[in-house]
Amino acid sequence: MARLVLFNKPYGVLSQFTDDGARATLADFVAVPGVYPAGRLDRDSEGLLLLTDDGRLQARIADPRFKLPKTYLAQVEGEADEAQLEQLRRGVMLKDGMTLPAQAERIAPPDLWPRDPPVRYRKSVPDCWIRLTLREGRNRQVRRMTAAVGLPTLRLVRWQIGEWTLDDLPVGAWREEAVTS
Repeated sequence: MARLVLFNKPYGVLSQFTDDGARATLADFVAVPGVYPAGRLDRDSEGLLLLTDDGRLQARIADPRFKLPKTYLAQVEGEADEAQLEQLRRGVMLKDGMTLPAQAERIAPPDLWPRDPPVRYRKSVPDCWIRLTLREGRNRQVRRMTAAVGLPTLRLVRWQIGEWTLDDLPVGAWREEAVTS
């Protein structure tokens, strides 16, 4: 039986257990021996990170060939309009090529934990929230996609990977789920 840990990664935490500097890592939060991240989440992104002790499960989660959907909630600068959302749905040309089409919709601001530090609020610049579901995992892809359509990302929270979701998992907390790989 494989072990699977769902972790709600806070902003500023590295998706690894060690660091040469004094930055926060998974070791500061997850006290489960023998598990490793299945994929990555940037230091300045928050939300769901899966860890497992099973190499095949890790590959199934992280390998783009399996195209496991990943859903993100993104607070973006500007008011997302239908044309921008449609660009995201069709795919966006980035420096490393065209992205696969994404599911994209504007959503009401989600009820999330406060970010530390908070997103800088600017009275003169509106913002909104969008939900994006991708089936590939390029480096900083959501941020690059939203910027390419004129909506720079201010806050990024990964909410779901495949069937696994944050649900009511508090920031900085983890829970273990049984899976068969």
